[in-house]
Parts: sequence; C-alpha cells; structure tokens
Amino acid sequence: MRTRSVHHASRSALVVGAGVSGLTTALCLARRGLQITIVADQVSPGITSNVAGALWEWPPAVCGRHHDDVLLAPSKAWSLTSYLRFRQLAQVPHRTGVFLRPANSYFRRPVEDDPAELTKMHELAEHVLGFVHSADIITNNGVNPDAAVVDAYRFLAPMIDTDRHLSWLHRQVALAGCTLLRGRVSGDLRSQEHQLRRQFGADLIVNCTGLGAYELAGDTDLCPHRGAVIRIDNTGKHMPRITAAHCVANDPATDHQDMIFIVPRGDDRLLLGGLVEPGEWETNVSLDYPPIADLLRRNVQFLPIMASATLDHAEPLRVGLRPFRRQSVRLEHEPDTRIIHNYGHGGAGVSLSWGCAEHVTALATRLLDDPWPSQRAHPTTLTQESTPFKSAPFMTRIPITDRPHRPVASALLN
Repeated sequence: MRTRSVHHASRSALVVGAGVSGLTTALCLARRGLQITIVADQVSPGITSNVAGALWEWPPAVCGRHHDDVLLAPSKAWSLTSYLRFRQLAQVPHRTGVFLRPANSYFRRPVEDDPAELTKMHELAEHVLGFVHSADIITNNGVNPDAAVVDAYRFLAPMIDTDRHLSWLHRQVALAGCTLLRGRVSGDLRSQEHQLRRQFGADLIVNCTGLGAYELAGDTDLCPHRGAVIRIDNTGKHMPRITAAHCVANDPATDHQDMIFIVPRGDDRLLLGGLVEPGEWETNVSLDYPPIADLLRRNVQFLPIMASATLDHAEPLRVGLRPFRRQSVRLEHEPDTRIIHNYGHGGAGVSLSWGCAEHVTALATRLLDDPWPSQRAHPTTLTQESTPFKSAPFMTRIPITDRPHRPVASALLN
C-alpha cells in the first residue's frame, strides 16, 4: 500500500479537468499529501486524451507547430521526466497501458543537413534507450522506395494505449483518495476563485481544461487543431503484425498534410495519423472526408506491408481537437491568486503529462508555503448537467455497423 506524505497533509486542491493532464496532475498532488477534488464535465472515454496517438516524442512533435527554441526548452525537460516515468510504467504494460517499443523517424534529407533536426537528434540520443542512426533503417523496415526519405533513426519509445492508461489513472487517483465530481465550471476562473475554493474546501485550484481554458482563462491564444487517427486491425490475421512506430514529421513550412504516423496501439490495433487542421471546432468527420482518405492512402503507400490491412470494424476512426497554444504550454501560477494553469499542450499532452504534473506539484508546494494572497469573492457557476464548451465535444468516436471486413486497399485506396 502506498503511504502518503505528511507534508501539506491538511491542504487540499481543486483540479479542473479529467484528461490525461488533469488526472496525472491530481495523482502527483495526492501523492504529495494533498486532498484532491477533481471536477470535470467530460471523462474518459469521451475526451480528447482517448483520441491521442500517444507516441512519446522529444519536442517538437511530428504534428507540432512550435519550433522556437525558447518555447521548446521547458517542454524538453517535461518530456524527459515523462519518458523516465513511462519507462517504469512499461514494466507492467497490460496494467498501465504503457508499452516500450521501437520508434522509427524518417527524413526527406540527411539529418546533418538540417540544423534543427540535427540538434533534436543529438539531444534525443542522450536520453533514450536503443538509439541507432542509419539510413539502412529505411530499407530494413520495408519503406516504399518512392517515399523519398533518405535518412532515419530509431529508439525505444513509450507508446501509450490511452484507453487502458486513462483507466489506470482513474484507478490510481481513486486509490490515492481523490474525489471525482461530474460537473462544469464555467465563466472566468479568476473572478470566481474565492467562491470555488470555499465551495470545494480547496487551498488552490489547478486548471487542466485544455481548450476549455479559452473560456476559463480568457485565453484567446488557444486554437483547436483537429486531428484524427484511423484504427487498423493489428492482430496479424490480415497483414503481418506491426510492432514498431514509423513517423515522418509534418513540414512546419507548409500547411500541406504530409505527415506519416504509424503507431501500434496496445496488443492488437494500429493507429494511422497525420491530420492537422487549425481552427476547426467540429469533430463530425467520417472516413469519406477527403483529408482522412488521403491520410490512409499516404500511410499505406509509405509502408506497403499494410496493403492488405483491415479497418477496425468496431471503431475505425477517432477524431479530436488538440488544444494548441501559439505561445506554447501555459504552466504557471497566476499572480495574486491561488490558481495554477496547466494547459495548451497541443498534440503532446501525453508526452508531457508527467513532467508537467511534477512541475505543477512543485509550484503548488511553493504556493502553499507563501502568505495567502488577496481574496476575491464572486458567484460561481457549477452546473452538473452542462453542455460542453462550444456546444460540441472535443472528440468523436465513429463506429462502423453492418460493414463487412474489407482490406484497406479496396476500401479507400482505389
């Protein structure tokens, strides 16, 4: 049985949001001895975190739009913390949902000719297991010669089965004594801080609401980046089972959708990704949506071994909204309040989850040791049956019913 620290044992926190960031943050705070209440209007499996491709990456991510060294610096530290924690969790993958597997990154020009990619490769190689840099990886993995990639490296990366990992996190926060309440906090968070803390008996508030911070924090720097993953049967019945990830980064200099994202999920599924659509709030797209069809086509063409692949019959497509923030992640204590913000992770929420949670815990510890700031008392709005922000969920699961198992090639490639 895990013993709780006596440090700040009489203190408590309200965590708003129950995605991977909110749950991981709540767990880290609880393990430091705080009494935690989590309030969320959406919980797994109906959240963006379930949609995530959840391949651990060293910043910038393959779907990333941040390439400024100043903005990326803290993300690298958070990512490394997460890598070390995921390595531990991967010792019991079927319990935690974390698998440690080879990840292959491919490049359209030699890494040595791209200063940014060269720096990223050297940084990555210092911290990960099993790093190898060789163009031979391309042919050894059966990549299509017409894919126009000329360089590659691989390493062992955490690949997270988000459904299983979020279930594990829910169990862990319950075991740690956290209370999860279904409800929605709406309006400006700062203006209702005092009333919220009094209502929930909280000494501080942690905002882990992703795109919800557009409203709660008035953060107009947030923008949805619609993404999608196609789910493929990876049992070995229809094609050779794929047990490694294969990625080509999205070109940040263009809006053209050219990303390759092939990632094993759990024991028997394979995710295909590569959709980045800024400013799109709707999630009701289907397999017939042209960018989705193109996503499938280019991934299968990249790795021809998937030509006979079959879509996951029960759930072939998931669509979600990445909480992208132009100024990168907001992880800070808001001055003159007892509010800590932890949102805006874009497509790297899982990769950064443990690092950001530990950072929040350090901020909370310092904040609880400070004199109480000035209080503000305003009415709070907590609705138990509220509609999600923007009147739409941040993820959509699209099942197929009464559809026969068809090879991918015949379903959408022709």
